[in-house]
Amino acid sequence: MFDGSTYKRCKCTEPKVDDNGRPVLDTNGHPKTRELGSACPLLKKRDHGTWYYYVKLPDGPGGKRRRPRKGGFLTQKKAKEEAQKLWDQAQSGIDVDTKETVAEYLDRWHTKRVDLKRKTRTQYRDFIDRVFKPALGHLGIRDLRDRHIQEMFQQIWAHNEVKQANQEAAEAARLECDAAYQAWRQAPTPRPPELRQAWRQARETLKEARQKPRQNTGPGTQKRLLDCLSAVLKDAAAEKLVTQNWAKLVVIPKYERPEPLVWTDERVARWRETGKKPSPVMVWTPEQTGQFLDAAVSHPLYVMWHLMVYRAPRRGEATGLPWTELDLTTGTLHISEQLVADSSYAVWEDTPKSRSGRRAVAVDYATLALLTAWRDVQRAQRAEWEQKHREDPKKHAPYVDSGYVFTRPDGRPHHPTNVSQSFRRFIQRMGLPPVRLHDLRHCAASLSLAAGLSMKAIQALLGHSNYQLTADTYTSLLPQFEQAAANAPVDLVPRRNGVGKPAAEKESVQGATPVRTDEPEAPPQDAGETRLEATPVSGTEAAGSRHLRVVEATSQDEVSPNAA
Repeated sequence: MFDGSTYKRCKCTEPKVDDNGRPVLDTNGHPKTRELGSACPLLKKRDHGTWYYYVKLPDGPGGKRRRPRKGGFLTQKKAKEEAQKLWDQAQSGIDVDTKETVAEYLDRWHTKRVDLKRKTRTQYRDFIDRVFKPALGHLGIRDLRDRHIQEMFQQIWAHNEVKQANQEAAEAARLECDAAYQAWRQAPTPRPPELRQAWRQARETLKEARQKPRQNTGPGTQKRLLDCLSAVLKDAAAEKLVTQNWAKLVVIPKYERPEPLVWTDERVARWRETGKKPSPVMVWTPEQTGQFLDAAVSHPLYVMWHLMVYRAPRRGEATGLPWTELDLTTGTLHISEQLVADSSYAVWEDTPKSRSGRRAVAVDYATLALLTAWRDVQRAQRAEWEQKHREDPKKHAPYVDSGYVFTRPDGRPHHPTNVSQSFRRFIQRMGLPPVRLHDLRHCAASLSLAAGLSMKAIQALLGHSNYQLTADTYTSLLPQFEQAAANAPVDLVPRRNGVGKPAAEKESVQGATPVRTDEPEAPPQDAGETRLEATPVSGTEAAGSRHLRVVEATSQDEVSPNAA
């Protein structure tokens, strides 16, 4: 049994008197009162007062007495049960006497987590200050329960509805502003002043609408919030501050990683009509990838993008690649560091995301030729910049010998965010179907998959931490390459009703399209031959840049759309 006792108290009061029995008055002249507590004569009644307990715990550091108390129980039995429960928790090592709040523990936890990467620590700091503290910070860490966390997410969901309404209001304001502008623009001159006033008022309304929060906290962000809080409570449970990880009992909307989809002709047509992407993660076809590379060949970031298309480094791994980790003799680059940027535009060096991210990547011959040529271009840029610095040191700062492969003319590395923005603006200008810069990794995976590489080899190329992630992401990436596997079982079964072809007449043509037996067969065509040529490109030949052009030689003027 617990070491302590139970007692009864009430909130009855009586006038407070001094040693002479005279009433004690406050500053306003009113008599002061005091609670009778356990001395109330009415406590003998069953329905008067409530039960309390106090427990004697071992003294804390410095001999500090620990006597937790709690009241408000209707019966003595209930008070004893809660006291026993508290005693058992204390005997199991839980700090039942702590006064630490959730806010205090969150700060202490974040301070000790020096093992986290800088970007992760920054994100967790934002979660703590912006979400957790306002919703849970006032609670004692021992009083925290799963219902409190569930209520926090319910508030997030309610706020999402407000943000959705703000989005709709901002879109309506934009349409109204466009209509007011067109009305003013199309009006005959001299234009009526009231039209310009209406346009000005519509712009002010649009500005106010856009200042309201409109970005929803989606399932992915909610999962990151819950994962962060789960890590916090896991450590709190290890310290015996809580009995269990309450975040594990919280239910939030299910988050499913978006699967990459290929920009098929039908999807491109629909996108051009509506402006909406079928999925957040989209992948170009080999033909679209070739269009992009052909159009970008004169862009300053072309060599970096070419590397990302074929060898799949992440954005930070490409911008943070040093020359010391690139062997142009053997054609191998070692990814051992990266540049990381956060929402405040700060950038710093860091290691790759995981242990498997540190990898050696073999460079194809075309990319190797581009990198070799780019080294000469970079040296020429350095000489030119140093000459400008000598001529006008106020306008041109000294050249920065950063040691990175991809740099600006002054030697500084490219900011990762700027690379993404340049990529997005370029494909918009070219009218290509939109993909993210990170999706070039998916393009590299799809090209490798189509070329016959195993899923294990693709995992090593991408630097994924586990095989399952790679397989789940890219198994159905290019379904057209699975057509032969889908047709093979049908072709194995001879049928008399014309559904399949007889076994003797089957042709081993990979990816062949089934043909109706009641229609005349198309005349045979030569399959043709595909070869790769390294062709100089005008405007960049002096820099040594080259790009690959797929040349398909056929005996016909046109190629069937079903050709491989």
